[in-house]
Amino acid sequence: MKRKYRNGSRTIVSLLIGLAFVIPFYITLVTSLDSKADVFRFPPHLLLDFRWNVYVRAWDMFRWPMYIANTILIAVITIAIALASSVLAAYALSFIKFRGRGFVFIVMLVVLMIPGEAHLIPNFVTLAKLNLLDTYWAQILPYGASVFGVFLLRQFFLSLSKDYQDAARIDGAGHLRFLWSVALPLCRPILFTIGLYIFIGSWNSLMWPLMVTQSHHVQPVEIALARFLQNNSVDWRRLSAAAVFTTLPVILVFVFLQKYIIRGISRGEGVRG
Repeated sequence: MKRKYRNGSRTIVSLLIGLAFVIPFYITLVTSLDSKADVFRFPPHLLLDFRWNVYVRAWDMFRWPMYIANTILIAVITIAIALASSVLAAYALSFIKFRGRGFVFIVMLVVLMIPGEAHLIPNFVTLAKLNLLDTYWAQILPYGASVFGVFLLRQFFLSLSKDYQDAARIDGAGHLRFLWSVALPLCRPILFTIGLYIFIGSWNSLMWPLMVTQSHHVQPVEIALARFLQNNSVDWRRLSAAAVFTTLPVILVFVFLQKYIIRGISRGEGVRG
């Protein structure tokens, strides 16, 4: 009885949390499809009207394909670099014994606790000295290492049975072969989880691209959305339409990868430290 009550309470709490995330997006979708007269109506109109012409007008007003392509390019390269560096760092901290290994890990945890805003000025100065401002690399390199990814992967690698390593050694496999053939396939869900975190962070990034870029041809979609908001501050339907089609890629990625992400998070939580 107690167990049923506990499960029911968890389900209700989960539904409430889920609704808290879904309702703002649904209201934005409804607003984008409403007529002008219905946008400010009270009580609000909660049914979809399917007036898609406002999407066509909002899409035609900006070079959205260029900004979206820029964002995808930045996100994909950032994910590739961050995953590669995280895997190698986590592997070294888990399987290779060297002096100061514990100290290095503690330093990484300290870095994890420092707010991202504290890195803005040092990163800007470094990129300026490297003449990388106003380029794709200025938006990629500062996020090419993920301390959270290293932490999650290290915890998973430490949970692997030593039998895997012993079997690989008997087979004559070195560190790289063991990493590529054994460790990486086992931690694929965690890699998807880290990749999604980086993708969302890269897609929603606004302050850093505003600091380091000026040219439209390298700027991401969030800057385009902010500029669109300034130019159309009185047209709530167009603003909502632009917000919907710039948010949609993140939702689609999450929907397609949710199976791996949930598995990755559960593995990350279940492994020993």
